[in-house]
Amino acid sequence: MATIQIDKLLETVVKQDASDLHITTGQPPVIRLDGRMFRLETKLLEPTDTVSLMKSITPERNQQELQELGGTDFGFAFGDKGRFRVSVFKQRGHVSMVLRRIPSEFLSFEQLGLPSVVKDLIQRPRGLFLVTGPTGCGKTTTLASMMNWMNHHLEHHMITLEDPIEYYHKHIKCTVNQREIGIDVPNYPEALRRTMRMDPDVILVAEMRDLETIASAITLAETGHLVFATLHTTGAQGTVDRIIDVFPTDQQEQIRTQLSTSIIAILSQALLPKKPKGRIAAFEMLVVTPAIANLIREGKTFRINSSIQTGRKYGMQLLDDSLFDLWHNGLSEEDEVLLKSVSPGELKSRMDRAKRGEIDDDEDEFDDE
Repeated sequence: MATIQIDKLLETVVKQDASDLHITTGQPPVIRLDGRMFRLETKLLEPTDTVSLMKSITPERNQQELQELGGTDFGFAFGDKGRFRVSVFKQRGHVSMVLRRIPSEFLSFEQLGLPSVVKDLIQRPRGLFLVTGPTGCGKTTTLASMMNWMNHHLEHHMITLEDPIEYYHKHIKCTVNQREIGIDVPNYPEALRRTMRMDPDVILVAEMRDLETIASAITLAETGHLVFATLHTTGAQGTVDRIIDVFPTDQQEQIRTQLSTSIIAILSQALLPKKPKGRIAAFEMLVVTPAIANLIREGKTFRINSSIQTGRKYGMQLLDDSLFDLWHNGLSEEDEVLLKSVSPGELKSRMDRAKRGEIDDDEDEFDDE
């Protein structure tokens, strides 16, 4: 029976502490563990297997969407053992699924290794805080950790807009309303339009996918709300450029001005295997100072990276510096660190200098500015 199988497979995911389960025809189920893929020792899945596995967990509404659009996403609780974000799609005419495990417990800032300045930034009364990075780098986990900290320390009305809802937040000190796109509200632009009337302090936009959503998020941040959002970009500099490029040329100058006054921080992250097992994150942290706001307004984003480098006293750091520290402290392998690097050539020569015992002046030359 398919239900028994899916239970057994999910049991394996939970027991092995895997992050994902992949189900597709022509091979056994595959789990992703510490970033690497492993086939389970079961039979090859036939088209009928994948269909019955899909039907055993997919709500009627999503099965219909799969038929009409060729794909669907939903959240699913595996008893009290954990929640999964499920993506069902068709390929070569057959059904495939990817189930991403959502950890049930919130991680602390210390466990995640977040830059310490984050705690100050999330207590600001308004502004736009972006968390960026490629798919699967832990953006959702980082945001859930921030929301959880606020829920324990501040008295706010928090509204989350998610597709689907991943972490469930209880009302602790905050009142938390979580709206699922496609179930509670049809789409992000509509959800954001309605949010204004709900007396929110904090708004989480799980994904800024289009011009309308980006524009609404910036406006909400300008009008006295603290807005958190994610983007699939790497690095602070690339993130600012990407937001501005979404808009038509004749609107870009206005957006630069709006962005320069509303954005408070960009946290960019990468996830890599940790020694000897597990995973660890590297972070780039941009804190928007008046000088950086000027760079954004004047379209001089190419100078953002050097501003991050000279902005250590504000809690800023470049991704490559964070990666260097992970390698230097023996937490990650050299090749894994270089894979995630923005400038692998420069980072490699810095590592080589460190191996030869040459003092790295980069560390100190900016500290007294």
